[in-house]
Amino acid sequence: MKLATRINSFLPIYEHDLEKVFKSFNELGLGYVDLNYPEHVEGLNAQAMKSLLEDNQLKLNGVALRFRNEFINGELGNADAEVAGHALELCKEAADYCREAGGRVVTIWLGFDGFDYSFQINYQKVWNQIRNAFIEIADYAPDLQISIEYKPFQPRAYAFIDSMGVTGMMLNEIDRKNVGVTLDYCHMLMKHENPAFAADIFGGQGKLYGVHLNDGYGLNDDGLMIGSATPFKTLEFLYYVKKHNFDGVIYFDTFPIIEHASKECEQNMKMIHLFDQLIDTVGLDHIQSIIDQNDAVAASELMASFFSASVK
Repeated sequence: MKLATRINSFLPIYEHDLEKVFKSFNELGLGYVDLNYPEHVEGLNAQAMKSLLEDNQLKLNGVALRFRNEFINGELGNADAEVAGHALELCKEAADYCREAGGRVVTIWLGFDGFDYSFQINYQKVWNQIRNAFIEIADYAPDLQISIEYKPFQPRAYAFIDSMGVTGMMLNEIDRKNVGVTLDYCHMLMKHENPAFAADIFGGQGKLYGVHLNDGYGLNDDGLMIGSATPFKTLEFLYYVKKHNFDGVIYFDTFPIIEHASKECEQNMKMIHLFDQLIDTVGLDHIQSIIDQNDAVAASELMASFFSASVK
C-alpha cells in the first residue's frame, strides 16, 4: 500500500524544516510525498527536491496546486484574463516541476473558482474557461495525470467544481485520457455524497487518480483521523478503491491540532491497514455477493461481520 501524509501537519513541530519532516516520514514508514506547489518548493529546484526525497528513501507522488493572493476571486475561471492566465501558467510550471522531481500526478483544486452571491458570475463563461484551461494543461503535460479535486464550499460559499456530478461533466467535456479525479473523503461528506459511490464510478472508468483519506461529520472539512466518525462508509469506500485496483497513493489529509502529527499519522496507518485486512478477511467476492442482493438486512449483517472479523 502506497501511503503519504500532509506535510503542513508536520512543519510546525519540525521548525518548518522540510528535511526534518521528510526524515520523520521515513521513520514512520511512509514511502511517498505530495508537495504543495509552489508553497513547499520555494528555494528548492526539482533536482534538489528529488535528491532530498531520495536521501530519505521517499518518492514523489505528485504536486498539488495552491493558489494564493491574486487568485482569491478565482483561478482558472477568473474574470480577469491576466489573473486566469497566471493561474494557467502556474499549473504548467507545477507540471514541469512534478515531472523533473519524479512525480506523476498534478492535483488541481480550484478553491477560489466559485461564487458567494447570486448574479455574481457568468456560469457558462466560467465553465468554458475552466474546461479550456484543463484541456491546455492536459495537452501540455500528456505524460502526467492531471487530477481534479472537488469540494462543495470553503473558502467560497459555492465552489464551481463542487461534486462528483459536476466533475464527471467536466471530465466528459475535457475529453483527455490523462485527466481524472482526486477524491477527498471529507469533501464528499460535506456534499452529502456517499464516498463509495464516487469511488465505484470513477474507479470503474479508470479515472481515479488520487485518494485523500480523512473523516468528518459532513458540515465542515474536519480532517479527522481515518475511520473515527464514519467507519462503515470508510470501509465501503476502501472496498471500491481495492476492487478497482487503485495503484496510486493514499494521502492522509488529516489536521492534527492537539495531537502530535507523528502519533496521529501512526494511528491513520494502523487504521487503514486494519480496514484493508478486514476487507481481505471478509473477502471481496463475499462483499460483492451481499451488494448484489440489494437487501438492507443482508448489508447490516455484513457490517456486523466486520466486527467479528476484527476480533479473530
